[in-house]
Amino acid sequence: MVDRMTKYTVHLLSRLPGVFATFVLLFSLAMPATVTALGSSQNPQSGSVGLEGKISSPPPTQAATIATPGNGQTVSSTPITVSGLCKTGLLIKVFSNNIFVGSTTCVGGSFSLQADLFSGRNDLVARVYDALDQAGPDSNVVSVTFNDAKFAQFGTRVSLSSKYAQFGADPQQELDWPVILTGGVGPYAISTDWGDGSAPALQSEPFTGNVTIKHTYSSAGTYKVVVRATDANGTTAFLQLVGVASGTVGQGSAANVSLNKNGSPTTKTTVIWWPMLVMIPLIVATFWLGRRHELFALRKQLEKSRNNS
Repeated sequence: MVDRMTKYTVHLLSRLPGVFATFVLLFSLAMPATVTALGSSQNPQSGSVGLEGKISSPPPTQAATIATPGNGQTVSSTPITVSGLCKTGLLIKVFSNNIFVGSTTCVGGSFSLQADLFSGRNDLVARVYDALDQAGPDSNVVSVTFNDAKFAQFGTRVSLSSKYAQFGADPQQELDWPVILTGGVGPYAISTDWGDGSAPALQSEPFTGNVTIKHTYSSAGTYKVVVRATDANGTTAFLQLVGVASGTVGQGSAANVSLNKNGSPTTKTTVIWWPMLVMIPLIVATFWLGRRHELFALRKQLEKSRNNS
């Protein structure tokens, strides 16, 4: 009898590691999961490793079409409206004489933006770009002549451009956007409407060259950015761009981000209980089968002992 009890005890002990592992798994699955509020994570985070990659895909194959203005049109003021047809979701960059003069996104199969012109003839072209910044075919070329009375009077005209047609940052993070200011006579007054309902930002620049405009978006979204520069002679340059606050966009233009009283993103804690509910029947079944096996083994041992007797 002592020998049988010893074997039975050893058998139970041999099952403890599996039972212990099951409880460890359940405990780890049921631990609270900390989820940061939408758009509130700072990238890169301290002590974290960031990975960035691009999935190869063919560039756009469908060109945009400029419908307005008409080819051969003459205007006496700027900015003008450049609009036409395009494939939804693509970025539209407009060039005048192969110089970037504005950008917008294609929504509902069409685009429209306000663009500045150079004095004299302007050959306008719209180019489509995908999310990987791959260019598609050029649109039709539309030639527009700008008769600039102020240019004839002062001999020079202020102009704005940028290396970035679209630029962005995370919500609550400062966006520093470099633009290029040329021509005209200083000092210059620069006004930037960031498209999020905030008051236009004003700054003064004494000279031409690279100028940085700065803004912090409060929530995720895609915004129309309009930059205006006026020189000492009163000539004005105009540049429309696409600003992006990274994150998932909700209804309207942006998804709200919850902040605490210090202005920092809040943290939401979620306890995942479903793994425990799923595993409880499995635990019960495991112990029941184990108990049956032990009783069966013990019965066999007793029968063997009787037969030997």
